[in-house]
Amino acid sequence: MDDDLHAMSREDLAAEVRRLRAGIREHRDSSGHDLCWFHPQLWGLLPEPLGPEAAVPPWPKFMRGCVAFRSSLDHELPNAPVADVEFDASR
Repeated sequence: MDDDLHAMSREDLAAEVRRLRAGIREHRDSSGHDLCWFHPQLWGLLPEPLGPEAAVPPWPKFMRGCVAFRSSLDHELPNAPVADVEFDASR
């Protein structure tokens, strides 16, 4: 899967690391409602094309997953600032 790396020069590898780090930082620095959004731009950093459409759980199971994710943030980031804003679908 990563055979392309063997043909890259040191400079090409360094450029690839910078590109991937920038994408990871963009995702890491997301906050608020952006934390639980579809991120094809992050997956697009990989050399292989995006696979088939994502499988999406039915609403009740999906929402339980969202609640579990948000609960995990209370445990893992107990002192995180609160972004008390409504989701804006027009963005």
